Amino acid sequence: MKHFVFLFSILCCFAFTGCFDKKSTKKGPLPNRSVNGQILNVSIEAAFDTLDPQVAVFATSFELIGNMIDGLMQMADDGSVKKAVCKEETVSSDGLHYTFKLRDDVFWSNGEPVTAHDFVYGWQRAIDPKTKSEYAFMISDIAQIKNATAIQAGQMEPNQLGVRAVDDYTFEVELQVPVSYFDQLLYFCTFYPANKAFIEKCGDKYATSPETCLANGAFLLTEYSPTGKSISYIKNTAYYDASSVKLAGLHYEVVSTGEEALKKYQSGQLDFVELSGDSVEKMKNAPDFKPVDSGFLYYITYNFDDANFQNKNLRKAFNFAVDRELVIKEMADGSAAAYAAIPRGFAFSQSGKDFTPSGVEFPEFCSYNPEKAREHFRLAQQELGKSSFSLELLTADGETQVIASNSIKNQIEALFPGVSITIKAVPKSERRKIMSSGKFEFGLNNWGPDYADPMTYLAMWVTGNDNNQGNYFNPAYNALIASCTDGELCTKISERWSALKDAERMVMDDAVIMPIYQKCNANLIKSNVRGIAFHAVAINRIYKNTTK
Repeated sequence: MKHFVFLFSILCCFAFTGCFDKKSTKKGPLPNRSVNGQILNVSIEAAFDTLDPQVAVFATSFELIGNMIDGLMQMADDGSVKKAVCKEETVSSDGLHYTFKLRDDVFWSNGEPVTAHDFVYGWQRAIDPKTKSEYAFMISDIAQIKNATAIQAGQMEPNQLGVRAVDDYTFEVELQVPVSYFDQLLYFCTFYPANKAFIEKCGDKYATSPETCLANGAFLLTEYSPTGKSISYIKNTAYYDASSVKLAGLHYEVVSTGEEALKKYQSGQLDFVELSGDSVEKMKNAPDFKPVDSGFLYYITYNFDDANFQNKNLRKAFNFAVDRELVIKEMADGSAAAYAAIPRGFAFSQSGKDFTPSGVEFPEFCSYNPEKAREHFRLAQQELGKSSFSLELLTADGETQVIASNSIKNQIEALFPGVSITIKAVPKSERRKIMSSGKFEFGLNNWGPDYADPMTYLAMWVTGNDNNQGNYFNPAYNALIASCTDGELCTKISERWSALKDAERMVMDDAVIMPIYQKCNANLIKSNVRGIAFHAVAINRIYKNTTK
């Protein structure tokens, strides 16, 4: 999929980054650990995996990490890209070389300066196979950084990645091909800096407690346990933009149900909660009820290695059997029915056209059509030589996921008397592990966009991608995505956009997934709270400019 030209002079330049490893001895101010002012109290679901930026997978983890670490770029409240640790950016005329001049007033919470060496180490760490980062593909397949694919495959060493520290405050990046949305990637956690000496000192304990986390951002972690029920931060008084941060801190309470969140909100324990289940219906007319559309798509993943779901007609039968409007009615949280592999409202063409307009995008492949469902089911029975199916539907044990899974189960069983479905509900982290191992039949999955381009979804179904959990294999699809990634279409913007729509059509025609709904977050926010920034991409909630 990747094409390399190994120019000796350039390779040597990047291979010997160690020549520049003498770091600045400049020390910064240590944060004040006692801060007076308002604390924002927030609910969070239990499904977060780690506070390690290069290893994190869940959206909740991205939010927790984003509270305390800045990358080269940041998301502005309006969703645009703005400079953070970077103060000046230069791009070569061919779009392959980026030079970032860094601020010299950004410090880690131990007083060490944040330098270009920290970005070199962080990015090399992300692509290093030893790190086992599920988001390493962001460095290779998405950002297209030179030599990343070979490093990922174990063919080159991490220090040969196309990044280098020219000096303490000059960071250079070399790409294989131009990437039009490169700057949008730089506010994502995988691309955050990392302090090598601190991480090596912490070892396996890194990012497991306040003492083993470093911050350079708006807030400092003060209370955290991977199995705890609360997480707390205080304002980072040594933050270079501390004057913009009005909150004295953040306090998260882990809640498991919408009812629990509502009780804590009504008792005054929490200022901002996300509801689910019956609590949404109770509060939907309240003045502080503020639903926010999410970029998260929830969909059924079929396991192509499973004997039943290898059959395309069975997959199509199920896709036509589910009335998504009924699913979201039963969920009652404001989510919208989904009929495409790309959710609406986050990826737009140069002319401002949404990649996925509202409505039924692919009715010929994905719509509620009982007649078509029965036709495909009869064909599946004939081709598989069986009249009945006993299946297991895997899902996370979150309240809305279980409601949706039960609705899907009941509708399929009602339409096809020969089908019996058992629901297996497990914690989100366990659901992901099971899917990644391939030991499932079909399951309710979800994905939120990491950057504002359709590729953040479409790359998942390429052979070899860690997120291709159903093990879909289609050489024509792989080739089309490769052309849009680093092939002839990567710089032809309008043609690439059209090709990405063709790729989505392939996913739908092959019934790789069954889109179910696009998540809406049903929020309650106290009237005295202002300035929470909501984003469909990357970090979904940002509190830097929040006041209470």
